[in-house]
Amino acid sequence: MASTSETGHAKNVANFEVLISFCNGYGAPYNPSKNSLKIPQLQTTLTNAKSALQTVKTYGTTFENARNARELALSPAPIKKFCTRILNALEATDATKLTIDNAKAINRKIQGKRALTPKILPVTPPNPPAGGTTPIPIEVHQISVSQQSYDSLIDNFTKFVVCLSAEPLYIPNEADLKVAGLNTTLTNFKTLNTAAINAATPYKNAMIARNTLLYQDSIGLVDIALEVKKYVKSVFGATSPQYKEISKIEFKKIKK
Repeated sequence: MASTSETGHAKNVANFEVLISFCNGYGAPYNPSKNSLKIPQLQTTLTNAKSALQTVKTYGTTFENARNARELALSPAPIKKFCTRILNALEATDATKLTIDNAKAINRKIQGKRALTPKILPVTPPNPPAGGTTPIPIEVHQISVSQQSYDSLIDNFTKFVVCLSAEPLYIPNEADLKVAGLNTTLTNFKTLNTAAINAATPYKNAMIARNTLLYQDSIGLVDIALEVKKYVKSVFGATSPQYKEISKIEFKKIKK
């Protein structure tokens, strides 16, 4: 479903076409001296506006497809379950405790759990011994930030694969858990993420071009339409049927 703003852009262009039709119908009396208000130039502005809307739709569809593919592949729930399987497969080997602990630390980030790191702080006991109030150092757990962005997930999964690749005892029989399978999955993650990033650029540029064409001060479609209204008002009068039939045609500058 189109967003309210996208519908608004299309409405401005559609109304501009209606406005041109009325002006064209006025015949010879519609004869502005300003070039941008002449019928041929209005038609050019309309053509360019329609093209800009279509370009946004085209690039927008490509971007949405790329983003949806990335979201499907990097959906947190399946990745978390998959990484739990991988960790279980590693723990079922004779790998060293250090390797397993490293894998657990990486998996904890992938799972979105906040890592706890000890920090020593001096704390004065509530009932200090007689003769002094020397602070007693105690261990306080400090919470670090969870890493769940696409880039962080890919980075942590990369570290996971590197950790497992370095362990000669990690040789599961399941194809998707093998190092080769993990590298294929990682490559797919990176490819989909890059595709989404690259698809965003032309989409955003298309929106910028459309907004400039429709809403730039003085020379944008909306301001041109408002000037056309003023011209018709000056030629036929504020109470004329010609002005009344176009005065209610709406044109709005949509926030960018």
